[in-house]
Amino acid sequence: MLKILDRYIIKRFLLTFFFILGLIMLIAMIFDISEQIDDFIKREAPLGAIIFKYYVNFVIFYGNLFSPLLTFLSVIFFTAQLANRTEIVAILSSGVSFRRLMRPYFISATILATMSFFLNNYLVPEANKQRIDFENQYMRGFRTNQDKNIHKQIRPGIMIYFDKFNTKRKIGYQFSLEAWDEGELESKIFAKYIRWDTVNEIWQLENFYIRKYLEDGTEHIRKGSKLDTALAFLPSEFQARIEDIQMLDVNELDDFIAEERLKGSSNITFYLIEKHSRNALPLSTYILTVIGVAMSSRKVRGGIGAHIAAGLALAVTYILAMKVSTVYATNAGLDPLIAVWIPNFLYGALAAYLYWKAPK
Repeated sequence: MLKILDRYIIKRFLLTFFFILGLIMLIAMIFDISEQIDDFIKREAPLGAIIFKYYVNFVIFYGNLFSPLLTFLSVIFFTAQLANRTEIVAILSSGVSFRRLMRPYFISATILATMSFFLNNYLVPEANKQRIDFENQYMRGFRTNQDKNIHKQIRPGIMIYFDKFNTKRKIGYQFSLEAWDEGELESKIFAKYIRWDTVNEIWQLENFYIRKYLEDGTEHIRKGSKLDTALAFLPSEFQARIEDIQMLDVNELDDFIAEERLKGSSNITFYLIEKHSRNALPLSTYILTVIGVAMSSRKVRGGIGAHIAAGLALAVTYILAMKVSTVYATNAGLDPLIAVWIPNFLYGALAAYLYWKAPK
């Protein structure tokens, strides 16, 4: 009987999850099409690219992103149905413990969490490459960099600065480069403009002067109107957006973070949040499954609607907790690892309490 019961719950769990996932993604696609249709027509996006490069990958990305919350709603929905028909009471009355009843739920959660882990770290980044490439070509247009006062370490001891950088024209304004050795400033380059020569693939400095600090304490200064030189950075480095890390798989992301640390990037916190979220998200599937079963296994007034309303309210607080913790990481110096895992710790404790209070 128990194997039959296990198959029954696993089947209901997974079918409900994929039904809700398909329904939510269909609604999201309809809204997105209504917003993007003008861009598709104006920029003559091919129908095949719209379907296979954009919307297929759109579903993969957003479906995986919201999978823990959709898992939670799935559990709430079909478990509330079982409770409303007194099937949960009958199962527990037959001698099946609540702990044993949870086994098929955990098996289903494991299937979904494993899928989420693989998608997060390998498949979703590849899907995002195609989706973001399509967005850049047919929806966003040319990337621009709105940042000012750009500071960047291009390699150990070499610091560059721009007042601003025009990514379309590949021109930097009020450029400077400092070379340091063991805390001592060796040389400094100033230029009113720095322009990328796309033909020769070198940088052109205009209205420049170079100051070198010699060992005897004197300075050597060179001035000029134009200088062609090779520097260890490219214009593409200033076109990237923070969300481009979504295109990196787990190994590429680790390498990228190590490289950005070396450059002294100010966005390290965002990159670490992305890295840790990929591992925290699958675990939340288990936590929300336990909460969902514990909340919806009782028959209450209002039936399924009451369970769904309570579940949605809890889902909103979970999302809010994730947002608040990441804001603390980016603005208040909270460790990104702690920030990402705080919601799981808090709701893990809630799951343990609700499991203890659940009908036995």
